[in-house]
Amino acid sequence: MAMQEAELKAMITASFPDATVTITDLAGDGDHYAAHVVSESFRGMTRIAQHKAVYAALGGRMGNELHALQLTTGIPS
Repeated sequence: MAMQEAELKAMITASFPDATVTITDLAGDGDHYAAHVVSESFRGMTRIAQHKAVYAALGGRMGNELHALQLTTGIPS
């Protein structure tokens, strides 16, 4: 079962309320997305830790409803 773009964005925003989140459906199938997440809460975290935090926000949906996520993260400049 595919995940809706709005649901993906809502899950990330729920964990990172200050974040700017941009979601792109890469294949038009609801299974392959790109997400760009910029949040002050990432400050001081390694890029790997930032990505793990976003994956944790998805609550185990990676590999199930969500097949692929091209993820970029950052802190506000």
